[in-house]
Order: sequence, then C-alpha cells, then structure tokens
Amino acid sequence: MTVSNKLLLTLTSAGLALAAGCGDNTPGAGKTRDKASVTVTTAEASLRPMERTVIALGTLQAIDRATVSIKTTGRLRTFSVDIGSAVKAGDVLVQIEPRDYELRLKQTEALLAQARARLGLTVEGGDDKVDIEKVSTVREARALLAEAEKNVARFRRLQQEKISSEAEMERAQADYLVNLNRYDDSLQDAREKQAVLAQRRAELEIARQQLTDTSVRAPFDGVVQQRLTSMGEFVAAGSPVLVLVRVDPLRLRAEVPERLSSQIRAGQTVRLSLDGDTNSYVGSLQRISPALDERTRMLTVEAEIQNPGHLRPGAFAKAAIVVQSAAPALAVPEDSIVTFAGTERAITIATNTAVEKRITTGRRENGFVEVLKGLRPGERVIRRPEGIQSGDPVTPTSASGPVSLREAQKNPKALNAEAR
Repeated sequence: MTVSNKLLLTLTSAGLALAAGCGDNTPGAGKTRDKASVTVTTAEASLRPMERTVIALGTLQAIDRATVSIKTTGRLRTFSVDIGSAVKAGDVLVQIEPRDYELRLKQTEALLAQARARLGLTVEGGDDKVDIEKVSTVREARALLAEAEKNVARFRRLQQEKISSEAEMERAQADYLVNLNRYDDSLQDAREKQAVLAQRRAELEIARQQLTDTSVRAPFDGVVQQRLTSMGEFVAAGSPVLVLVRVDPLRLRAEVPERLSSQIRAGQTVRLSLDGDTNSYVGSLQRISPALDERTRMLTVEAEIQNPGHLRPGAFAKAAIVVQSAAPALAVPEDSIVTFAGTERAITIATNTAVEKRITTGRRENGFVEVLKGLRPGERVIRRPEGIQSGDPVTPTSASGPVSLREAQKNPKALNAEAR
C-alpha cells in the first residue's frame, strides 16, 4: 500500500469516528427547550355601572369681591387690618379722623333746636309735629282778624241806624282786609318754618351718617386681599382703601365644549381636582350661561365649592361634571392596564397564551377603568402583568388554585374570586 493510500485511509477512519462520537441519542437533543408556563390571575371585562362625566377646565374665584371705598373726606387715623386679615361683617377696617364731623353734628343739632323753638316746640325732642293754628304768630294774626271782623259788623249796624258815616265803614273794611292778609301771611310763615324744621332734621341725620361713615366697616365676612392706602393719608370721598374677598364658598367658573353642552343641567354634582393636590372636592352646579360664547363656542358654567381653608381664588381647576350617575360601561381592574410610550394595553388569554391588545380607556372609578375600545365583554385580562409578553404561555388561577382554560371558559365565575 502506498503512502498516499495509507493517509487517505487514516483520514476516513477519523471522520467516521468523529461522526460516531457526535451521534447523541439523548431525548430532545438538538431542539429548543419550551418556555415555562406562568401562573397568572385574571379578571373579566364586564359591564359595570359607572358615572358619566363631562370634563371642564376653569378657575376658582371668590364668591364675593369688593373694593371697599371711603364715603367721607378726611385723614386716615387708624388702619385695623392688613393683607390676609380675616374679618366679620360689621368689623371696623379703617377709621377717618372724626373731629370735623363731630363739630358739624353739634352745629346741625343747634340749628334744629332753633327751628323747633320758632314753632313753639321744646328745644329737644324727636317729634316735629305741630299744629299751625297754635303757632304764636298765627294765633296773634287770627285774633286781630277776628277783631277786625267784629268792627266791620258793628259799623254796618251803626250805618244802618244812620249813626256811623260811610267813611268809618270803609276804614273798618280796609282794616279787615289788612288783618286777613296778615293772617294768611302768618300761616305761610308757619308752613315755611315747618319746612325749615324738616330740613334741619334731615341735616342732622346727614351729619350723624357722615360721622358714622368715618368708620369703614366690612360689608361681609371675608379676607383682606389688598391694601390700597396707609395710615396718615388724606383721602377724598369715594377713594378705594382695600379689597375684600369672601372665599367660602368658592366660585368655580369653567367652560364646557359646545358638543357636550346639551348634557349640562343646574344642580349636577361637580368633582374638582387641582394641580399638586391629591384631594377631590365636591360641589354643585349653580349657574349656567344662557348662550354659548360666539368666539370660542364654549358654554360658561359656575359651581360652588366649600372651602376647607386652603383653597385660594385664582387656582386652575379641572372639573368633572356628573351628567349620569350610573351608566353601564365595559370596565377592567386598574392593575390590568399597562402603559408604555403613551399607549395603553391589556394582556388577554387565548388558548393558554398571552395576547397583548391595544386599548383606549375612559373613566376611572373605585379601582376600575372604562375600556372604550379594544376589548369585548367577557374577555379575560391578566392582572398585574409585569414581565409577561405577547405569546408567553400562561396558566390562569382562581382563589381555589390553578384551573384550565377550558374550565375557566365553562365557569368564568371561578376566576373572579381573586379579581374581586
């Protein structure tokens, strides 16, 4: 045998030995091992009664806001409040120097007393009624008129008896006319004095009111929002001195889109949420604009919210107006929703295999989320599906232990124990 033949025989034997050594008869050798099945808890997508709401954005406002102004001219003597001061209706906020108004009041009191004396009334008293016929000047004029009337009658008799002359009769008649005019004048003068008395009484009330107005009082319970003047300043009548707001309750003013405006009714419940505040505040819809804004096509609505003490006017708010309290909705538990890259998904089960579905969600209530699109009633979703991907083998369980998919389909209530 030649050297080349020997070399060829050696290589062939080595190849056969290598092939024989690689031939492993172990079961499953050369195949990919199957992935282990994951035991999961499921819940059924079912119809649940949920509130139907309309979302509106708005702003909290004070229920009352007043720029308090001074009614009298003068210098500010005291300023009792500052920004943030809580006041009650009737509390003194600002005091004007009252001395000038006290002197004016005394002057009007003296003038009133003088007017009463001219009509024969006592200097002091609140009853300004007077009988004009009892005024001294009127009584005097009436007495003179009566005497003149008697003289005319006497001279008329004397003239008939041819004792008195015609000239004497004419003088008596002239005297009667003079006294009649004096009597009319005295009545007119008494009426003018009555009018002056009424004027003095009104002036006295004005002076008293001006003195009272030197104390600026709170028109309602509230909190001082802004202080516009300082103590010692001379202010004219009508000058604003501070801004007062009432913050309990608060007014929520929001806007509802035109397409949803037909569902809005007065008295509906409103749930309010604020940025940075995890609490929810409940109020009621009180006022609805009669027309849409022609520029924005939005409907303005107002609700009243009780203020627990820390809510402030001017805050941006998101309001959920409850338009239907128990509307049926397809819902699943919150912990069955997976959010990634801005999309929401749920993982369902088909023949013991996880199937990922993209969904669109709506309302959230009591741990459940409304599914608007992507699921059908009766489909089962995996709760807390962390780490599970579409195509993974899964085994659903219930409170009594693992059950097969066929058993779950025959008795879906068995899988609801844990879901509940």
